[in-house]
Amino acid sequence: MKAFIITIGDEILLGQILDTNSRFMSAALAGIGVETVKMVSVSDKKDEIKKALEEGFASSDLILVSGGLGPTKDDITKGVLAEFFNSPLVFNEEVYGWVKEYFRGKISAMNEYNKSQAYLPSACIPIKNEKGTASAMWFERGGKVLVSMPGVPFELENLISSAILPRIKNTFKCSELAYKMLGVYDKPEAELAMFLSSFEESLPKGLSLAYLPSPGYIRLRLTAKGEGLALLDEYFEKLKQSLGGLKYSVIKSGDNAELLEKLSQIGTLSAAESCTGGNISAMITARAGASAYYLGGITAYSNEVKINVLCVKRGDLEKHGAVSKEVALQMAEGVRRLTGADWGLATTGIAGPAGGSAEKPVGTVWIAVSGRAGSKAEKFCFSSVRERNIGKASVTALQMLVDFSEENRP
Repeated sequence: MKAFIITIGDEILLGQILDTNSRFMSAALAGIGVETVKMVSVSDKKDEIKKALEEGFASSDLILVSGGLGPTKDDITKGVLAEFFNSPLVFNEEVYGWVKEYFRGKISAMNEYNKSQAYLPSACIPIKNEKGTASAMWFERGGKVLVSMPGVPFELENLISSAILPRIKNTFKCSELAYKMLGVYDKPEAELAMFLSSFEESLPKGLSLAYLPSPGYIRLRLTAKGEGLALLDEYFEKLKQSLGGLKYSVIKSGDNAELLEKLSQIGTLSAAESCTGGNISAMITARAGASAYYLGGITAYSNEVKINVLCVKRGDLEKHGAVSKEVALQMAEGVRRLTGADWGLATTGIAGPAGGSAEKPVGTVWIAVSGRAGSKAEKFCFSSVRERNIGKASVTALQMLVDFSEENRP
C-alpha cells in the first residue's frame, strides 16, 4: 500500500509558511501501515498541479492532496480536479447546507464566494469539514483513491483523524504496523547508537529501531510489522533494559505530550525565563487545559526586570553574573512567590550566537526549580546553535521540574 502526498500553494514554495501538512499526513498513514513513497509541493498553477496528479496516479494507490480549496480566484484545485477526472463542477445542496451551518451566527448574509464552496466535481464524494467551509473530496478511479483536503492545518488534521483515515482503512487492506517510543535524555545521537548497537543487532525480522533527534532528547522508535508485531512488547522492554542507567521516558503520542501531561498533575506552576524567551510558556499553553495549572510567566531578559520584578539581588548579579546558580534560584523562587504557584521554574543562559566567554561559553544554561520542599539548580552545556539551545533548555527545564516534583512527592 503506497501513498503520494501533494501540497499546493505558492506560499509553501516561497517559504512563507512551513509545510506541516505533509508531516502530519505521512505520520497518520504510517500509523495504519501505509507507506508514503513521495511528497511534493507545487505552485498554484494548473499545469504543475496536473503534472503532480499524473505522477501520483502512476506511482501510488492513494494520493492525498492539500491546499487550493478556498473561495477566492487564486484557489484553483477544484477546477483542476474537475478537469483531471473529466467531471464538471456542480452545485451540491448538501454541501451548501454545511457551509450555511458553519456561517450561522457569524455573518449576516452568504455571498457568492461563500456559495462557491458548494460547487464540487460531480465525480467526488464530499466529506464534511467540521472546522471550515471547504469540504474534502474523495475520488476513486481504477482501484486508486485521491483525497483532496483544505490546506489549513487544523482543518486538515481534524479531517484526517475523524473521517479520512477510517475511510482509507475500510477501502484498502492495510498492512498492520505498530510502534512504541522512548525519549532518552542527556545522550548525543552517535553515542546512543553505539550504546545500543548490540540491541539493534539482536532485533529479529519485522522489528526496526530509528533515532529521531529532538531538542533536549533523542526519540527511539521501535517499529513492528508482520511477524514482528507479536514481539513488540517483549523487545520494547529489552530496549528499556538496554538503556541501563540512562534517563528516559515513554512517549505515547506527539512531541513532549507525555512530559506536558505530567506537568498537569504536579500542581500549579509558573516560569521565569531569560534565555528561553517565553518558549517554555508557549510550549505549556499550546496544550488545551493549561489554564488549570499554569498561572503565568515572566520573560526577564534584562537584569533590571530580574531585580525589580523577580527580586533577584543586585549584588548577586554583579558578583556572579546573570548566568549563575544564584540568579537562577532567585528567579525560580521569585516567580513562585509572585504568582503563588506550587512550583517555580527558571532559565538563564547564553543562547548565542554571541555573548559567550571562556568561562561561560555559548550554550551555558542554568535551570532552577523551586517548590515548597526546597529549590534546586543545575548547570547545562548545550550547543553553539541558538535555536537548539532554546529548545533543549526548554525541554530540559520541564523534565527537571517533573523529576524534582516526583523526588519530593509527599
